[in-house]
Amino acid sequence: MRVLLQRVREARVEVEGQITGAIGHGLLLLVGIENSDTAEDLDWMAGKLARLRIFPDENGVMNRSVQDCDGEVLAVSQFTLYADYAKGNRPSWGRAAKGDVSQPLFEAFVKKLEATLGQPVPTGVFGADMQVHLVNDGPVTLMLDSRPD
Repeated sequence: MRVLLQRVREARVEVEGQITGAIGHGLLLLVGIENSDTAEDLDWMAGKLARLRIFPDENGVMNRSVQDCDGEVLAVSQFTLYADYAKGNRPSWGRAAKGDVSQPLFEAFVKKLEATLGQPVPTGVFGADMQVHLVNDGPVTLMLDSRPD
């Protein structure tokens, strides 16, 4: 499982001109599911994201988690995080799980994250053409892998 996270002042996702999810201060998560991902990957990622200290404390040091600062989380499925572009100029998506595998895992991840954070986690629409709008805070952008290569 791979997540590109961005610390944001605000973010929203739109599908066909309709806002499907929006947050204020918090984290925007672009979530990629790999063929071999399991429930353990979802658990690890949800816990890591909830505890990751990337928000400033009173001294301006990144020492607070999204939970510590009452932040929100917006999750968007993003199969392109598993692009393989080693050969040629057209990416291959072979490592990305197909929709029938990745959609239930993405939905389970969102439920796990909601339980861990104790708050709703808005999302985009799985498989839809989405427009993601954000104001990156920092900027702080990190890539997390549940099983680093």
